[in-house]
Amino acid sequence: MTEDIQAAVTILRKGGIILYPTDTIWGLGCDATNSHAVKEIYHIKQRTDVKSMLVLVDAPEKLEEYVEEVPEIAWNILEVADKPLTIIYPGARNLAPELVAGDGSIGIRLVNDEFCRRLIQKFGKPIVSTSANISGKPFPSGFSEIDPGIIASVNYVVKHKQDLPYRGKPSGIIKLGLHGEVQVIRE
Repeated sequence: MTEDIQAAVTILRKGGIILYPTDTIWGLGCDATNSHAVKEIYHIKQRTDVKSMLVLVDAPEKLEEYVEEVPEIAWNILEVADKPLTIIYPGARNLAPELVAGDGSIGIRLVNDEFCRRLIQKFGKPIVSTSANISGKPFPSGFSEIDPGIIASVNYVVKHKQDLPYRGKPSGIIKLGLHGEVQVIRE
């Protein structure tokens, strides 16, 4: 795992794209602060940039670096969440503009997976996470289901967990407002 993390970090620092196992499903990732890299992921997925992607962070305190004001309810939700949960926060900042939705919001997931947490810690910045599929096609629930064209289009493919019977599913998604509003997008 350590060699994979080092190799992935090297690619991320150069503005490259990685294919990696997340705490949910296999994903395409890049430096979430690098506009060029984010645009490349949209290109690989054949996706318009009007549909924003989420980012992963390794610790709750990192939220304040990328969100203008974390709604108070977010801390309570994060404390009790028992499965991977992406929260859409208002007031994104310090991220590639291509990731930010038209209303200024950004989806961020705090990872629990050891590999992802160590990768983000070593890289020192949030990482984009979007399913490793062509837009509109089913997401792969394991490495063996990833389209060969996706694999060929990235700069580094993580070896960790490739041969595991990985049957992940996307995270739940909720959207928060500054005044305690909660909207469930995906359970």
